[in-house]
Amino acid sequence: MFGSDRNPARDAGRVSTAGMVLLPIQFTWPHGGDDVSISGSFNGWTELVRMSQVEGCPNVFKAVCAVPHGSHEYKFFVDGEWRHDEQQPHRNGEYGIVNTFDTLPVPAEVSQHQIPAVILNQTIPRISEEDLRASRYQISAFLAAHTVYELLPESGKVVALAVDLPVKQAFHILAEQGIPVAPLWDFYKGKFVGVISASDFILILRQLGNHGSTLTEEELETHTISAWKEGKARRNGQVDGHGRPIPRHLIFAGPGDNLKDVALKFLQNGVATIPVIHSSLEDGSFPQLLHLASLSGILKCVCRYFKHCSGSFPMLQLPIYAIPLGTWVPRIGESSSRSFAMLRPTSSLSSALNMLVQARVSSIPIVDDNDSLLDIYSRSDITALAKGRAYTHNLNEMTVYQVTVITSVLTFLLFRNLDALQLGQDSNSPYEPRTQRFQMCLHTDTLLKVMEQLANPGVRRLVIVEAGSNRVEGIISLSDVFRFLLG
Repeated sequence: MFGSDRNPARDAGRVSTAGMVLLPIQFTWPHGGDDVSISGSFNGWTELVRMSQVEGCPNVFKAVCAVPHGSHEYKFFVDGEWRHDEQQPHRNGEYGIVNTFDTLPVPAEVSQHQIPAVILNQTIPRISEEDLRASRYQISAFLAAHTVYELLPESGKVVALAVDLPVKQAFHILAEQGIPVAPLWDFYKGKFVGVISASDFILILRQLGNHGSTLTEEELETHTISAWKEGKARRNGQVDGHGRPIPRHLIFAGPGDNLKDVALKFLQNGVATIPVIHSSLEDGSFPQLLHLASLSGILKCVCRYFKHCSGSFPMLQLPIYAIPLGTWVPRIGESSSRSFAMLRPTSSLSSALNMLVQARVSSIPIVDDNDSLLDIYSRSDITALAKGRAYTHNLNEMTVYQVTVITSVLTFLLFRNLDALQLGQDSNSPYEPRTQRFQMCLHTDTLLKVMEQLANPGVRRLVIVEAGSNRVEGIISLSDVFRFLLG
């Protein structure tokens, strides 16, 4: 029987979990009380884990405990009295009537910290390696058999900028057009030579900010795009033996390229858009810019083809927590090879930009003190500063909350004007405006559901949140999905 000192453990019953793979298990006590805790064989009966009352359900308490694989016993300590839950499996044990449960081994391919809190007696869905390989082969074969022609819209516009355009003017155009990237045209060479993106603007702001002076419009007018690109190459050591910048090759696709090769180009080069360029001449002269391809456009083709036969692909029916997909928030006491960045509303814009660059991510969730999702700050949001002339302020004095307000207002005004002018973009455009600045999903959502969300124009990532609280659990990007699909 348990002792009256609230600790039923015996020294001989202590267990070590060193080296074990632990599975987070969610325990629930639905029978009320004021002070509820839990203990069990999974922690050697050596610790009482305090349970939290569920908001809106005063009689329900929950707690998550790290549990090794095997059979376990547990009991609840409610208002000074040891009790068991008669609605859960139970039996007579060394400590009287105890609740019981079993856990299965964690699949080797699933990272420990991406597994959500599993409700008792719920097993992790899994498919065989053979089914996984078969599904990947089918998707890979589909992509190899279809071309970029299928991504081209029936009508639309693509914005390109001249390399001799002033940097400030270039970012004003990006902001006014509501686009984060534009191909660069060199009139002297008669070809497209690169792209300018929000990432360039971030680097410019950080570079000028390091001089210790407040940014001014005049400073951004001193450099053309070509001058900025050359200076960037020199700072990165990309020069030849004579100290001249080495031009980077433009990453582009032709309309006849297959979708698999283009998807691999995205993954290998870490880019968000790829210009689709066509020339009817063998030497590639007089190129035509047809479209800006995105992974969401390719994913839309995949979803459209496999949606009605998803039952034949078990992989698409798996919940996302059961597959190695995305970046997840490490749980307490766990380590992760890749840190998960989050911002508070009061964080400075300067710290946000530094975090985007250092973490090499395209967006960072903005959360409250409980890590519940409030908003998201993306690289593309930086172009709104050019439109609003907010870059003339000290970056350390601006908060991410202020910047997101500016971005939201300017975006609303921009697309209200576009609607008034009846200049709506084509449905295949990767930059179609969306009313919500971020998209969410649950860890229990299937891979197919996540793919369908990411296939929507303008969506590049989903924030994984806990149901009810919106507490951030992880993030999944388009690149994450394609790395998994293509193996």
